[in-house]
Amino acid sequence: MTEVPTQAGSGFVPTAEDRASVEAWFARYDELTAKADVAGMADMAMFPLNMATDDSAGKGSATQCGREEFVRDMTGAVGEGARMESVRTPHFLTGSLVFVITDAKITANGETQHVRYGDLLVKNDGQWFFQTMVQGGWG
Repeated sequence: MTEVPTQAGSGFVPTAEDRASVEAWFARYDELTAKADVAGMADMAMFPLNMATDDSAGKGSATQCGREEFVRDMTGAVGEGARMESVRTPHFLTGSLVFVITDAKITANGETQHVRYGDLLVKNDGQWFFQTMVQGGWG
């Protein structure tokens, strides 16, 4: 992950431990994704989960989903054996809120795709959960 300077006036400066905890969270999530362990991925979410996207015409939309819907939808979206190379840039709002922009290259079944997406992580009881997913093109 790259280090991003704190915006002036926010008052919060992430520590190395803050950044490392987010990196560890994503390492675990990526591991589950590569194994297509959608139930494990869902365990890392705070439901209801907010999802924002757009379609090819540029029409934006936002929805919420519960665990059951997430598992159903992601089961069709992730495949075992996919390889993902990611560059993640965290933007800490506070010690318990971080928005992470990811630029990734995903290779599966011999095809490579480049994507950019964002996740809002929320820390609760010392543990990170993703609460909002933002990615274009799912509409």
